[in-house]
Amino acid sequence: MSTPDLSAARWFTSSRSANNGDCVECAILPDAMAVRDSKDRSGPVLVFSYRQWSVFVTDLSTRRRPTDLG
Repeated sequence: MSTPDLSAARWFTSSRSANNGDCVECAILPDAMAVRDSKDRSGPVLVFSYRQWSVFVTDLSTRRRPTDLG
C-alpha cells in the first residue's frame, strides 16, 4: 500500500468520546482507513486496508484478541 495523501482527510472521533482529547481520530480514505492520536495531530498516522480495519473492529466488538490482519 502506498503512502496516502492525508491533506484533505476529514478526521472524526466517536460520538461517545469525551471532550478531554484522549481519543483516536479516524479518517475514511478512498482505499483505506487512517487512525491518529487526537492529542498529537501532527504525529504518526496508522493506515489500514478496509479488510484489516473490518477484522480489527469486528474483533473489538466481540472482545476477542485480534486475528490475522494480513
